[in-house]
Amino acid sequence: MRYLTVALTKGRLAGQTLALFEKIGITAEGADDMKTRKLIFANPELGIRFFMAKGPDVPTYVAYGAADIGIVGRDVILEEGRKIYEVLDLGYGSCRMCICGPESAREALSSGDMIRVATKYPNIAKDYFLNRKHQTVEIIKLNGSIELAPIVGLSEVICDIVETGSTLKENGLGVLEEVCPLSARVVVNQVSMKMESERINSLITRLKEALNE
Repeated sequence: MRYLTVALTKGRLAGQTLALFEKIGITAEGADDMKTRKLIFANPELGIRFFMAKGPDVPTYVAYGAADIGIVGRDVILEEGRKIYEVLDLGYGSCRMCICGPESAREALSSGDMIRVATKYPNIAKDYFLNRKHQTVEIIKLNGSIELAPIVGLSEVICDIVETGSTLKENGLGVLEEVCPLSARVVVNQVSMKMESERINSLITRLKEALNE
């Protein structure tokens, strides 16, 4: 039997996903050991194997067929824009992608003025402002603490993930607009969905049932 390969996002998401797989009777020895340096964890009896990857790499592994299935946050799916099927919302890892800034930036957002937007997610920000708001903006890609950008005058607003909003409040910022809700999703390679449709659909059905229990 050919292995079904599942790419997991390293960290908390992997832990939650492995617990969900365990609930439907699928485990792989050593996969839940967060300190291991091992990269691939297989269950030969069930014909399934897992590997850990950084979030932004998961859609790439799936798109190119190195993994049949991936578990990754919707923010990564939207930002990477790979040709993959998004088949199931797992519901955990919930947060929101938002446009945030000081209250004084609200007017510039609503009036359609040219503004600067700092973000780790330039593709999501570009799609939101150009295709949904039809507002011309300058997008500045950052990698660190995005909240700093409007405070020091680099940008008027930021486009970032918001969970509780406490970091924003501490820095005098708030949510001005919501772009979209986010959570962990199951994605599938397009060829795998045709070639392994029975096994993949069966797995998705079992995961759905486990989520609804």
